[in-house]
Amino acid sequence: MAADPKTVVFGEDVGFGGVFRCSVGLRDEFGAERVMNTPLCEQAIAGFAVGLSVAGYKTIAEMQFADYIFPAFDQIVNEIAKYRYRNVGGGCGNITIRAPCSAVGHGSMYHSQSVESYFAHCPGLKIVMPRGPKQAKGLLLAAIRDPDPVMFFEPKVLYRHVFEDSNGDVPIGDYELPLGQADIVREGTDITLVGWGSQVARLEAAAERAAAEGISCEIIDLQTIIPWDIDTVEASVKKTGRLVVTHEAPTVNGFGGEIVSKIQERCFLHLEAPIQRVCGHDTHFPYAWEEFYVPSPARVLAAIKSTMKY
Repeated sequence: MAADPKTVVFGEDVGFGGVFRCSVGLRDEFGAERVMNTPLCEQAIAGFAVGLSVAGYKTIAEMQFADYIFPAFDQIVNEIAKYRYRNVGGGCGNITIRAPCSAVGHGSMYHSQSVESYFAHCPGLKIVMPRGPKQAKGLLLAAIRDPDPVMFFEPKVLYRHVFEDSNGDVPIGDYELPLGQADIVREGTDITLVGWGSQVARLEAAAERAAAEGISCEIIDLQTIIPWDIDTVEASVKKTGRLVVTHEAPTVNGFGGEIVSKIQERCFLHLEAPIQRVCGHDTHFPYAWEEFYVPSPARVLAAIKSTMKY
């Protein structure tokens, strides 16, 4: 915002710092005309982003929870996603929509959903989900500067998580992580594990348990869901011969199905076992039984061992 005076931030309560305190101090630094509270109306937030972008502004819109993004669905998929295509690259493009998503420990049905696959079906949008603060900063700066509209989903359980590894070492200066490029979090030789967002930490925990049993896991954080880095996943699976894909969203029509299909297409003769998915169950997100719903390290480990024994 300091570098571009035509960058604006708006959403419900962002002027006060936001529910998760992500915009604390921004209104004091950049003024109320560039950091704005909006009415409790998601479709209006998305529509306002369209108008500002067409007028030449770079817009960063916040949906307070990804669960409540659906009233804005029409504006996002029929206006934001299509405007640049319709105008041959002009008009509405510089839009980043931030939204806290996924399990938080006590969110139940209306504050726990992972909605990335709803938007992955729509051409014209890029979709990003970081696994930690270091990735969040680099990917967010890349998203804001990208000429295409970007859906930036932030796993809210990570807001108050204490990172004691390199994921918490956030560079102070300006830096970007490229969109569309996966990150090999852990190298391995026996099986490939693919996930994104807060699920990556569960993969790391499962990999540690698997290593104790002599199984070497390669972990890939997709980081960008659309466009996803098929080449990195393909190269890994051709090396290990096995793949487990995991995400918090329900299994049916989850984005993991797209990954399974493409990798089966490209790596069929290299596979030593059927590809497995470990995902949220095909039911509403429970309040009391959250740990049984999410793809826990225990569930991932069971899939690893099953795949290795095939």
